Amino acid sequence: MDDTSVRGTAPVPEPGQLHAVLVVAASTGGIGAHVRSLAQGLVAHGLTVTVCGPAATDQQFGFSATGARFHPVEITPSSGPRADAAAIGELRRAFTGAGVVHAHGLRAGLLSDLALRTAGRVPGMRPQTPLVVTMHHALLGTGMERRLLRLMERRVARAADLLLGASSDLVARARELGAGDARLGPVAAPPLPAATLDRAAARAALPGASDRPVVLAVGRLAAQKGFDLLLDASRLLAGLDPRPLVVIAGEGPEGGALRDRVAAERLPVLLLGHRTDVPELLAAADLVVISSRWEARPLVAQEALRAGVPLVATAVGGVPELVGDAAVLVPYGDAAALGRAVAGLLADAPCRARLAEQGRAQALTWPDEVATVAQVLSIYDELVQRS
Repeated sequence: MDDTSVRGTAPVPEPGQLHAVLVVAASTGGIGAHVRSLAQGLVAHGLTVTVCGPAATDQQFGFSATGARFHPVEITPSSGPRADAAAIGELRRAFTGAGVVHAHGLRAGLLSDLALRTAGRVPGMRPQTPLVVTMHHALLGTGMERRLLRLMERRVARAADLLLGASSDLVARARELGAGDARLGPVAAPPLPAATLDRAAARAALPGASDRPVVLAVGRLAAQKGFDLLLDASRLLAGLDPRPLVVIAGEGPEGGALRDRVAAERLPVLLLGHRTDVPELLAAADLVVISSRWEARPLVAQEALRAGVPLVATAVGGVPELVGDAAVLVPYGDAAALGRAVAGLLADAPCRARLAEQGRAQALTWPDEVATVAQVLSIYDELVQRS
């Protein structure tokens, strides 16, 4: 182990080499995958890269394997004086000698700003280090929580030298809050590996799916994902012949309630829990459903269209601009519309084939990981020259 992998020891860039520090809070999916992709691309372009985040994120996403240094910082999901003070102290150490700091998400952005604002207390840290913040999610809390989040959101929007939004509505929101510079920064989904099973074998691996249409949903079992709406819609599908099987892959805080509903109402729903075989699940699916309250650029939408699996999704956030005409969109909160859209698509094989073709074509218009890294490199160069 070299000295750059030791907690609290900052890496020393070669002369002329930019040191970028990426900051991430706890992530179970898209944000962590994006930061890993970004770290790998930046290292490949010759940057010195440090990734700061909870220790569990390195175990899950393998930041250290990209050639970046990983500096553990326990950024908790909610604010707490002791936890935040400890995180800010660790971030100060990690930021020593940094040419640019790039935080992902509201909590990471807020704590990064606080660490940079106290830069004068740490020898070697540059007070003028630019701060880039990528916002990946809209704030969906209620009551007092929502008011506190809005205050944090406003502070981060105004503190960042540049705010990137993963979807256009996030960019518009940042500008409303007073961001000096807010731009669209699409997050590319890393390509999935090829499925190891063909369609017949993939369907045989799902209990009860071999002779039924399979409707697939993938995501964290949390309120934002609207899986309760999907369960409502599944009741409308129960009368079809053959009866579709709704398959949900994921875990999260809503898991227990969803399982109780499936059992009590005898819904045609199979809850798989956490899965790592998404390519095989897509191979088994007749269509994919997204029932979310809000999304920016959902990974499962990108994966479905690339794989040629028809998509039904709620018309929220960045979904319409992501999928264009290559998916069936319905209003959020309308279980009947969702059920009708799924039933109609299952009954229309030519439409499914057309959407599969349009989906693959739409996917070719998205920026890939190479383009995403190139955009970020250009932004870093611009900000470093400006500072």
